[in-house]
Amino acid sequence: MMACAFPTLAHPHSFIDMQTTLVTRDKSLIGLKMVWTMDEITSADLLYDAGKAAPDSIVWKKLAAEVMARVMAQHYFTDVYRDGKPVRYMRLPSEYQLSRNGAKAVLEFVIPLAEPAPLAGKPLVISTYDPSYFVDMTYKDDHALHLSAETRPSCKLSLFTPAPNASLQAYALSLDKADAPPETMDLGQQFAQKVTLQCQ
Repeated sequence: MMACAFPTLAHPHSFIDMQTTLVTRDKSLIGLKMVWTMDEITSADLLYDAGKAAPDSIVWKKLAAEVMARVMAQHYFTDVYRDGKPVRYMRLPSEYQLSRNGAKAVLEFVIPLAEPAPLAGKPLVISTYDPSYFVDMTYKDDHALHLSAETRPSCKLSLFTPAPNASLQAYALSLDKADAPPETMDLGQQFAQKVTLQCQ
């Protein structure tokens, strides 16, 4: 997904710790700011390539562009729905950067919506996941979700974490790169968390 750093072990074999901040303006959602912290093994090749380069160097900018291109090719691994209908977003991020936090690589970017989505009304549902479930993309808890100051009085974010049955978990753990699950199964979605935004 991100780089050639992903080892070929049983599912999932890479882990991303996520944080998301809602970007709002004039009582509308205009984007999602995401911070993805990769595990040490996934980060290793990226950090090796970066070496001792300064954070604002061309080396980091090139690596960031390469990683971001892979994320964009998968539509940011993110679905946004309202009333069962997809909310469209722009193809290009409005900003992005890659950095180091100890032994971990951190990707930050903003997904701008194609059109502002009014905060009031039916809830917005956001889900970020790798369909193949090679990469586990998870919010630790609801503290990883952030509202802007203007939305805190009238909006609430809720995090739902599914609990797949034991047989599905065993199936996921048994897979390796050579026997990926069929696309129709959408294995990753069955493990995907859902974030619900409800505003008054």
